[in-house]
Amino acid sequence: MAYFFLLLVSLLLFATTDADVSAPPPAPVSYKPPTLAAPPPKAITPPVVAPPKAPYPPKTPVVAPPKAPYPPKTPVVAPPKAPYPPKAPVVAPPKAPYPPKVPVVAPPKAPYPPKTPVVAPPKAPSPPKAPYPPKAPVVAPPKAPSPAPVPGPAPAPAPYYGSGPPVKKQDCEPLCKNRCRLHSRMNLCVRACSTCCERCKCVPPGTYGNKKVCGRCYTDMTTHGGRPKCP
Repeated sequence: MAYFFLLLVSLLLFATTDADVSAPPPAPVSYKPPTLAAPPPKAITPPVVAPPKAPYPPKTPVVAPPKAPYPPKTPVVAPPKAPYPPKAPVVAPPKAPYPPKVPVVAPPKAPYPPKTPVVAPPKAPSPPKAPYPPKAPVVAPPKAPSPAPVPGPAPAPAPYYGSGPPVKKQDCEPLCKNRCRLHSRMNLCVRACSTCCERCKCVPPGTYGNKKVCGRCYTDMTTHGGRPKCP
């Protein structure tokens, strides 16, 4: 197939070179008026016919030489093993019989002596108790008459809201947190203190006591159970 393809390509190249040589040389360039004449016909190249291919010679079959047969294997016969000598039976020596056990007879227990009854001695009669002496009546000494009160100015009542400036509502929470910082139940203390601060406009200084600074509004406020409300 490759040989046929190369031959066809060489013939085509030869035909194209022959056509180029047979063509007339080009005329010198000169001005000619345009004419309506038809162009000259081109030369027709004859078809290229490839020569028939020679048939390939038939292939001779390759016959492999016959293989020589393998020699038969000689069987390997193992020599017979010598029999093991018979084992001598191990006979244990007869054990000596155990001596018969002597029965252990416990000695008879001595009977317990009879218990002697415990007789309590008769109690001596207790002597009669002497009667208690009669208590002497306690006579209170007569009270001395109290001196008549000296009329004077009545004490001024404690202020209801205290003497300090009123505390604003937004300042109650930080002041109550400072007041209740040592309390075991701080949240409950802060809630009660904030309620008292909003009503009485005052928070006592320190963490304990000093309630009189905030007046009777702070000291007299009680819970539903009658206990002091303000910490």
